[in-house]
Amino acid sequence: MTTFESLGLQEPILKGIQDLGFVAPTPIQEKAIPVLLSGDRDFVGLAQTGTGKTAAFGLPLLQQLDIKRRQPQGLVLCPTRELCLQITNDLKNFSKHLGDISVVAVYGGASIVQQLRELKRGAHVVVATPGRLLDIIERGAINFDQVRYAVLDEADEMLNMGFQEDINNILSKTPQSKTTWLFSATMPQEVRRIAQNYMSDPFELTVGNKNSGNANIEHEYYVVRPREKYAALKRIVDYNPEIFGIIFTRTKIESQEIAESLIRDGYNADALHGDLTQQQRDKVMKRFREKSLQVLVATDVAARGIDVDNVTHVINYELPDDVENYTHRSGRTARAGKSGISIAIITGRDIGKIRQIERVIGKKFTKAEVPDGFAVCEKQLFGLVHKIHNVTVNEEQIEPYLERIYEEFAAMSKEELIKRFASLEFNEFLEYYQDAPDLNVKEERRTYEGNTMSHRGTGKFTRLFINLGSVDDFTRGDMLRYLCDTSGVRGNKIGRIDLKGVYSFFEVENDVVDKFVQGFKKAEYNGRSVRIEMSQDGDKRRSGGGSGRPHREDGRRYSSAPRPGFKKRY
Repeated sequence: MTTFESLGLQEPILKGIQDLGFVAPTPIQEKAIPVLLSGDRDFVGLAQTGTGKTAAFGLPLLQQLDIKRRQPQGLVLCPTRELCLQITNDLKNFSKHLGDISVVAVYGGASIVQQLRELKRGAHVVVATPGRLLDIIERGAINFDQVRYAVLDEADEMLNMGFQEDINNILSKTPQSKTTWLFSATMPQEVRRIAQNYMSDPFELTVGNKNSGNANIEHEYYVVRPREKYAALKRIVDYNPEIFGIIFTRTKIESQEIAESLIRDGYNADALHGDLTQQQRDKVMKRFREKSLQVLVATDVAARGIDVDNVTHVINYELPDDVENYTHRSGRTARAGKSGISIAIITGRDIGKIRQIERVIGKKFTKAEVPDGFAVCEKQLFGLVHKIHNVTVNEEQIEPYLERIYEEFAAMSKEELIKRFASLEFNEFLEYYQDAPDLNVKEERRTYEGNTMSHRGTGKFTRLFINLGSVDDFTRGDMLRYLCDTSGVRGNKIGRIDLKGVYSFFEVENDVVDKFVQGFKKAEYNGRSVRIEMSQDGDKRRSGGGSGRPHREDGRRYSSAPRPGFKKRY
């Protein structure tokens, strides 16, 4: 077995990667590191996301720095701020035992003043998104005369996002004598042209087939009617009790709406998209990494650079417009040699696009059936049974309570106890999926008139004012959770939330207004009193009102209680 020691890495770097738990190099690392350590040849590396490309270029780059010269010697360009931060953190961890190495992240959405201050103190490596780096170059605040290595990471995505001209401008400021390393998951003609324009006789390395998908990912698709996509999404999530996944949408608005609908329906979900501030994005990602989120609803741009372990599923709520983007989406799962599932929820007209993707990734999709209510309930029940079976018992802490527990259950048989315990968590699920309709599209299909993500609502609402808003670091999802937790009112009683800067408006059903106001009488947030008042347009009560509340498959409103098997954790 190849080891990191055999690749020619120095002891301080080996110590750093050992601290991170790295045991053996991945294929891209094994083949790329010896070539890049030579330091004198341009390089093109093609490998799927999740194969360890950051270490493949980061370790050789760090080893060849002149630590005594506190000037930019390495420049890493990447498409998004999430990926920029991920690479920066990785390089800092790799260089932990190298000495005083400075790695500075430069990206939009954060304070440019702080970034300029860090650059002024001196940086060995600058990791940047193209737009913000151009702003800094135009201010004359950075000098690339000493850059020896330029790395283009996720080059295909940078081009997809329209950074071709920015890349040209940035690279024109670097010395012609530098060495350029390009890493990409796919190799469209535009990336090939970059290699031709900026490289001289590059060493080209391909791990796996060009443009192919990860071999450890299973690909499935479900065909449903357009209005039933949201119901199918919920059914799929419920059928996988241990899911820890990412749901991809095309637009920022769609990602926010789906996340809010999932939150209302009791799931641990949140949105990640470009309209969030950097602080809000960091907060969402922190919750996702800590697994206090079951699913993250994201756009393609926002999700680039998400390097989170053990993502089990990627769900394409909408297929990407660019077929090759599917490779990047599915690459969020099955990272570091693990397995994963990539799911597409489609309508009949998308079958052709599935066939296109199959040709690009070199793998066939499995046509799957959206599970019926019985199958979902069975999966959830046995998920609960397995969880109970595998739970760790803290004998010492539970011992003082056992005698009373045994007394409480003394009159029950083992069979009765098991039935009651399972029903405690399971009754709501059985009711929820009672008479659940078939969501699959068949040649002879029965008519189904249920609502999925309609925003029509049936109750009458009162519009309320609250003196909290986006400046308090709230997203609409955060506000919904805060309103529910403070008032004790369930999410299915809350309608539209209009988040402003220093205040917000929201709607609640008329029958819980008094309870709501009472719940906030002594409420405080960050040391200041929270006010709930009727909105300025008076006691406007209306039916519908854009409540935004999805309905059950049988037409009734969804409950906002937590789904069994994955508890809410705020």
